[in-house]
Amino acid sequence: MSRTLVIGDIHGGFKALKEVLERASVTQNDQLIFLGDYVDGWSESSQIIQFLIELSEKQKCIFIKGNHDAWCEDWLTLGQKPDVWLFNGGKNTIESYVDYSLEELDIHLEFFQRMKNYHIDDQNRLFIHAGYASMHGPEKEVYSSNYRWDRTLWETAVAMDKKLQRNSELYPKRLLLYKEIFIGHTPTLEIGIKIPANKANIWNMDTGAAYTGSLSIMDIDTKQFWQSDPLPSLYPNENGRN
Repeated sequence: MSRTLVIGDIHGGFKALKEVLERASVTQNDQLIFLGDYVDGWSESSQIIQFLIELSEKQKCIFIKGNHDAWCEDWLTLGQKPDVWLFNGGKNTIESYVDYSLEELDIHLEFFQRMKNYHIDDQNRLFIHAGYASMHGPEKEVYSSNYRWDRTLWETAVAMDKKLQRNSELYPKRLLLYKEIFIGHTPTLEIGIKIPANKANIWNMDTGAAYTGSLSIMDIDTKQFWQSDPLPSLYPNENGRN
């Protein structure tokens, strides 16, 4: 039976990615939706991109673009290395590309360029890296950077009164647009949660793999999930983004 599985922010943790795919017993029949931020953090960013390119040739994959991926794409395209990127994991990403030929770099750049800003499935479930500010949804977003940077959507869900019903006039209009919303970008560790966190109709899949947390993968229908070991234990001689 085929499943649709959603995967949170990986941040260069290739060992963690291999662990969750194995623990979830992923087969070629499963569809995989990646929520972005494949790079920046642990030392294996380029290896992850290479693996994902090859994986997408074997099974259905949807790749959402995260803010870190946009930075990496700018570097591959224009050679841009802003300090804010270097300080937030970019240095490790550049180092992971040291042995790549120009031809290989071009193949990776094409992969970044093909990534989607968001995906809406046939059950009106939204998959997006960070969020959106428009009351009319991501299609009407004025600033496309919000797809990769917005935290207000998640903050709204976290701050909501748990007793608020969907039919209440006070229920946030942005959340009513979709049956469910799957995001990454803001680590659940910030609210003391180490597993995929559900607030209102949002599922946050960023369980802090860039820092002290684990990488998570979840079946979007059953909500069963699997996690890697905490990333510092997989990369004991590295700091990630800690």
